[in-house]
Amino acid sequence: MIDNKSIAVLPFVNMSNDIDNDYFCDGITEEIINALTKIKGLKVIARTSSFAFKNKSIDVRHIGSQLSVATILEGSIRIFKDRIRINTQLIRTDDGFQIWSQNFDRKLDHIFELQDEISLIIAEQIRENFGHLHIHNHISIIGTKNIYAYKLYLKGRAYQLNWVLEDYLKAIDYYKKSIAVDTNFYDAYFALSRSYGILSSWGFIDKTEGERLAKNYLNKGLKINSSSYLAYFSQSSLSFWNQWNYTNGINLLKETLHKNPNYAIAYEGIAEIYMATNQLEKALLNINKAIEISPLSPNHHFTKGNIYFLKKMYNESILHLNECLRIDPNFSLAIETKLACYIFLNDVSKFENFIAVKPQINYPEICKALFSLINKKQLKRPIDIATIDIDESFKYIYPWHFYLLIHYGNTEKALDVFEDKMKLKVGQLVNFQLDPFLDSLRENKRFQLITKQIISSESFSEHKEVINKIEREISKPFNDSEIKEYKLILENFIKKSKPFLNPNLSLKELGESIDLHPNKLSWLLNTEFNKNFNDFINYFRLNHFKTIALDPKNSHLTILGLAFDSGFNSKSVFNTYFKRAEGITPRVWMKQNL
Repeated sequence: MIDNKSIAVLPFVNMSNDIDNDYFCDGITEEIINALTKIKGLKVIARTSSFAFKNKSIDVRHIGSQLSVATILEGSIRIFKDRIRINTQLIRTDDGFQIWSQNFDRKLDHIFELQDEISLIIAEQIRENFGHLHIHNHISIIGTKNIYAYKLYLKGRAYQLNWVLEDYLKAIDYYKKSIAVDTNFYDAYFALSRSYGILSSWGFIDKTEGERLAKNYLNKGLKINSSSYLAYFSQSSLSFWNQWNYTNGINLLKETLHKNPNYAIAYEGIAEIYMATNQLEKALLNINKAIEISPLSPNHHFTKGNIYFLKKMYNESILHLNECLRIDPNFSLAIETKLACYIFLNDVSKFENFIAVKPQINYPEICKALFSLINKKQLKRPIDIATIDIDESFKYIYPWHFYLLIHYGNTEKALDVFEDKMKLKVGQLVNFQLDPFLDSLRENKRFQLITKQIISSESFSEHKEVINKIEREISKPFNDSEIKEYKLILENFIKKSKPFLNPNLSLKELGESIDLHPNKLSWLLNTEFNKNFNDFINYFRLNHFKTIALDPKNSHLTILGLAFDSGFNSKSVFNTYFKRAEGITPRVWMKQNL
């Protein structure tokens, strides 16, 4: 069942002549997504899944079904000199009905305030149409007010989000240019920290130097803003991937989710830590939460497939890896893990066919030899182990040469490599407790000693779930006597002033009329009247329509004219609400009652 309070923000279309503005349009879209995720109770689809529909003309009803959301925000951006024009519309996915649309024309250097304004309006529209949400005065908070620093940061983000290690270096270059323009732009410092951390963890750059740079930029960002959800996420990334500090990593990720409950990548991070600590059922629970927020993320589907790979459920693993590859056919992690599944399934036909159609696979000849060794088959040609560059293998996701060393029987050399790489805590061995390729070593005393040192040095213990202070504070904004008082005030105001006759009445305006904050009024309507704002107001509009429609002096007016006189602002809204409330159309009702 689709949650009514849910939204996907589709990539805003670049209507400018300059195609280079694509990254800027994407960045604005992403920031609106980020802002909306800060609203507790609103399900917001993550960027990865929303951007799966970029440059595609697909009916919003189909998108709503795929992403399981009730609303879609789409729009376009035109930049000309120092001006920016944004056109937006919010659409229901069940029937394609446009709930709201608006055009914004501002100076380009007002983009930060504009993003916040748009995000707040969208949240208000969802609250008015679907139910209570607690909305703060500002939800879009960007760490710079310098448009040039922001543009450079967005260019870096565009490269980083390619998830290609080589592109991380390009991202780093733009992030450095960004902080050169604004030395207090903390988001750029955190992005630099994560970039260096990932590159060093996976052996793309020197481990020691990469980690030093990651810590350096992290500390600079923390000095400026230590409470951002990205601050906690960046710390967790360094703790887990670079230091294998499971306890610190998972607790920082929970703090990240406390700040931003819709941050799907944090759920994936928690799943990865549970995988590394042999807690696969907990890993599955968390990756499923990530997929709920971002159902079209190749990363999340890969991680789910990898969990089943570690469970040695290889056919189940392939199902999820296939879903990842359906979304991104070149996702290297999924390609190599799927090949590994075929090795352990001893499926020579699928193994050979897969290698033939996937030229992205590193060292296919080594993989073929490994298949033969694991499945006790005759090697087609002898291998000179002495010529194999093990370190070169660790520059890729799968260290095929190292695995070959193990299964070729060169145990001592394999353990030398294992011990060396474990001391460095390389990303390729983070799942050493469950990696099927290491199973033949598990009874070896030296292997046990090496792994015991790592496991005992980090005794994993996680804090209880972080208490959501915001939820506790806003769960009931009135005491019982105040509820009775404000219900009476509201009912008397409706009866006396008939504010529902104003077709542009908003929740905020109604709240101001009775001196009540819109967050509290929204809660009152939903909890005490069991209605969202629009249904509450349309209930009175409908009753007013019935009254004036049956008055003979109005017999010369059309049904639509009567509806407009009752406060409805469109024919479709009136007809839809009338039929939902009465079970028949307005015309049939008129015939039955006149």
